[in-house]
Amino acid sequence: MTPAFNASTPLAAPTPLRDGSRIRAVNTGTWIDPQADFSLLVERCKAQGWLLELPPSLHRQWQWFSGTDAQRRTELEDAWRDPHVDGIVYIGSGWGGARVLEDGFHFPRRSLWSLGFSDSSALLLAQWAVGSRGAIHGSITGSDEQWQRTVDLLSCQSVAPISGIGVIPGIAVGPLVVTNLTVATHLIGTPWFPDLRGAVLVLEDVGEAPYRVDRMLTQWRSAGLLRDVAAVATGRFSWKGEIVPGDFSMVGILEERLSSLGVPLVSDLPVGHGQPNLALPLGAIARLDGRNGSLMLLS
Repeated sequence: MTPAFNASTPLAAPTPLRDGSRIRAVNTGTWIDPQADFSLLVERCKAQGWLLELPPSLHRQWQWFSGTDAQRRTELEDAWRDPHVDGIVYIGSGWGGARVLEDGFHFPRRSLWSLGFSDSSALLLAQWAVGSRGAIHGSITGSDEQWQRTVDLLSCQSVAPISGIGVIPGIAVGPLVVTNLTVATHLIGTPWFPDLRGAVLVLEDVGEAPYRVDRMLTQWRSAGLLRDVAAVATGRFSWKGEIVPGDFSMVGILEERLSSLGVPLVSDLPVGHGQPNLALPLGAIARLDGRNGSLMLLS
């Protein structure tokens, strides 16, 4: 399947969410406990005047997934094609998002707010790959301050820069691409992997040992995917395990694989699995400062 449009000619951003905006929860991945409590999200949306839809399909189960691939694809298509839906929140985790793409999901020519991370990174990346704006890498959980940042982005308000640790100095400006490394690696070679030329790339992951991160970044390098990025930053790479003598640490392998690209590099942004997971919008123009470790949204 070839995208109908692409990020070289992106659409305009969706209109800001306002009082009365409708948001639909969609589960494109693994099944969730029927007793899962969404009261916090309901209250947060209600406080903004947003109407949150929680369809019964959120609790469906087929094998490990929240329905068959076709069922999950249909749910996502219905949300995207409903002119009264102003945004989507991806519920659930695990895996399955890429299976929805492979099953034939096709983005309509529309920008739409969509919020998620982890496995949902596949759908966020695919959305940006076709030039649709509105994809936000972030979480529905977390502190009130974290949620307020997400609200501000959905309302097209400015947000504060975020900070990590400067590794390779330099300043770069470009469209922001934020993703889980493992999920994105498994989109390489598909129509849903975005063009990274000139991008400010932010990577995060969880549960992957340093040697596996090494393998993935080596693949990205060998495929030429990092050759023309404007800058790279890493968020949280959470991993619990032993390092035997001679092994790279996680910090060591990230810096070794990324510091030779000749572009600004920042580590330890508060992004990814764990807290805080500060929201970042794909496609927004961002400025990364490799000296002071800051990432600022310009538009």
